Amino acid sequence: MALQNIGAGNRDDAFYRYKMPRMVTKIEGRGNGIKTNIVNMVDIAKALARPAAYTTKYFGCELGAQSKFDEKTGVSLVNGAHDTAKLAGLLENFIKKYVQCYGCGNPETEILITKTQMLQLKCAACGFVSDVDMRDKLTTFILKNPPEVKKSKDKKALRRAEKERLKNGEAADKAAKQKKSSKEGASKSTKKKTQGSDEDHSPTGSQAAQKRITEQLSAVTADMVMLSTEEKSPPRKKSPPRKPEPEVKAQNGSLSADPQETLIKDLKEYLKQGPTANQLKTHLTSCSGTPQEVVDAVFEALFDGLQKGFAKEVNKKKNYIGAALAYAESSQPILLHAIESFCGKASPDAVKEVAVALKFLYDADLLEEEAIVEWYEKGSTGNNKSSSIWKFVKPFVEWLQSAESESEEE
Repeated sequence: MALQNIGAGNRDDAFYRYKMPRMVTKIEGRGNGIKTNIVNMVDIAKALARPAAYTTKYFGCELGAQSKFDEKTGVSLVNGAHDTAKLAGLLENFIKKYVQCYGCGNPETEILITKTQMLQLKCAACGFVSDVDMRDKLTTFILKNPPEVKKSKDKKALRRAEKERLKNGEAADKAAKQKKSSKEGASKSTKKKTQGSDEDHSPTGSQAAQKRITEQLSAVTADMVMLSTEEKSPPRKKSPPRKPEPEVKAQNGSLSADPQETLIKDLKEYLKQGPTANQLKTHLTSCSGTPQEVVDAVFEALFDGLQKGFAKEVNKKKNYIGAALAYAESSQPILLHAIESFCGKASPDAVKEVAVALKFLYDADLLEEEAIVEWYEKGSTGNNKSSSIWKFVKPFVEWLQSAESESEEE
């Protein structure tokens, strides 16, 4: 069975994990009774995690033709003769409207129906909730035929329990190994002591002992000399506690700028010139400050003042972020700290999009799953646990962990 990536935008990505079967159609009947049978509609709908009745109905609405899906036989029929390419194009439109997240483009979403009878898509990857355009004809059909609620909580709880059990077992094994190695080390040290005492009684042992005594005496003599010089020198007066240094004033009398603010300002001016990613990486080597300070400054220079659209800007400028990461010797914790630092100063609207931004960087292979999870676990339980960033990062981390457990099961 031939497979293709879900979503036209991911067509050329060889490593994209979400796939569906290529559409197969068959023209049946003749004259007024001619119909198009989508032979593998059930398999396509299963890959999209949507009922096959939704896709079949969507084709009928868009083509202005009667359509029918038989739940018992799994047969999907649309009146009229329609070629495969045309139906495949309509399916892409269905995926954009009813499958892919409007934030990160991930197809792992579920359809929600609100109390006010509105349709939403909730993304399992970034937690973004997309509002579906209710002017589309299919929305009425979905409201009348709501999707089945997935009962995945029990399965997820079992996975977590199994993971915890394995973790505890590994910890117990590790503790047993350490206990065993400490006992072996103690027995070895006692053997060495007994051997050492025997050597001291031997002629070579006595020579070694005399050598050690001589070295100890010379060390004691050196200490005595140092003490005598210290006694001769007058006692030092205790210096009063240092006062904070006053801020340096420039020639015009204004206070000098903070070095980090100066670095951010310089980077903003440099980025206005539109350098390439390689040119930015070279420029960063001439910047003063630690790698963490420089990468923090890059983030501030790139995204300072952004309100909405933070995630999209991250996706647009991921080449610059990659250059900063390469400058920091591919240290992902430095990049994650820069994101955390930026979100601490950014507007609430920008912080809400941090999960989508992380998803873009994860898809671009700039961040790895282990680094993100470790950063989240340390941050959400550390000194900065009250920050609002962790609330918005949590759905993405849970998605990463559930995806990992699913791949292990497969």
